[in-house]
Amino acid sequence: MSDLRARHREAMAVAQAVVAAVDPAALGAPTPCGRWDLRRLLEHMTGQNHGFAASARGETTDLGIWADRPLRGEPGRVFAASAADVTAAFAEDGVLDRGFWLPEVRSRGLFPASLAIGFHLVDTVVHAWDVARTVGVPVGFSPEVLAATLPIALAVPQGDARLAEGAAFAPALSSAEDAPALDRIVAVLGRDPHWTPPAA
Repeated sequence: MSDLRARHREAMAVAQAVVAAVDPAALGAPTPCGRWDLRRLLEHMTGQNHGFAASARGETTDLGIWADRPLRGEPGRVFAASAADVTAAFAEDGVLDRGFWLPEVRSRGLFPASLAIGFHLVDTVVHAWDVARTVGVPVGFSPEVLAATLPIALAVPQGDARLAEGAAFAPALSSAEDAPALDRIVAVLGRDPHWTPPAA
């Protein structure tokens, strides 16, 4: 895998802009992300940012780094701090030579940094889309970000594991090969590209 850090930084900037548009009064809103409401989704995204940052810096034993993080009524500020943390960690000298501990993906062993950064890129893109759809704002990923993300998303394993409680992604939905790249990414990760919030 090539160095994805530039694409990751771009994706994080888009995600941060989307989350900045969240009205705290909307945190109970349903999202395209399974049964999670917007608060749970943002707490998960924030926790994952800090978890990947800690893993990039060498943490290999403390499961607490992966915990969801409370928003404390300020989703934009709290998420921005986590985005800065993971972006800085991925930019450190030597990070591409490190192994990443990702116990939510595999219980033992370390992942190559490039693969781990790719996982977080996919998470960032799809969850930013989740948030954008929930609150009704555009999500403007560059063609380069989407081109880097799509093959990683397509490589996420299918099968019965996606039906398990707590699975990272729901079973893939079909999409045409000539569909827009973002539609293909969210569909293969179990989202309806045409999802809209349910009527009040």
